[in-house]
Amino acid sequence: MKRNVIYPVIFTETNDKNNTILIYIPDINGMTEGTGIADAIAMAKDYIGNTLFNKRDSEIPKATEINEIKLNSSPFFDNGKSFVSLVDVDLDMFRLREKSKSVRRNITLPQWLDEMATAAKLNVSAISQNALKKELGMA
Repeated sequence: MKRNVIYPVIFTETNDKNNTILIYIPDINGMTEGTGIADAIAMAKDYIGNTLFNKRDSEIPKATEINEIKLNSSPFFDNGKSFVSLVDVDLDMFRLREKSKSVRRNITLPQWLDEMATAAKLNVSAISQNALKKELGMA
């Protein structure tokens, strides 16, 4: 099952020489910052992904409609010019990126199948990964 979330995020542009943008994510009460808009969006995605990483669907907060967001609800409102934008995160892809470390897993095959795969120089691990991704709707 593909899990995408989209949250309204309040970005506040400061007037400092580093082009710092302060970030507030009201629906998860998240705060972070970035340097420039591209980094700020990446930081917002990272914050959302890390916050919701291990949550079940029923635990993920519902997103507020963007037109219901009040700029002055941000703790950074007085630090510069603020605007709201939607930020999306594919939680499945985030999980893949964050947990890409390989783990050892034993599987059982009939001996004849293992011998045929070995003779054909097939990578059983790669084939198993591809089959699991397809089964999970990720391929």
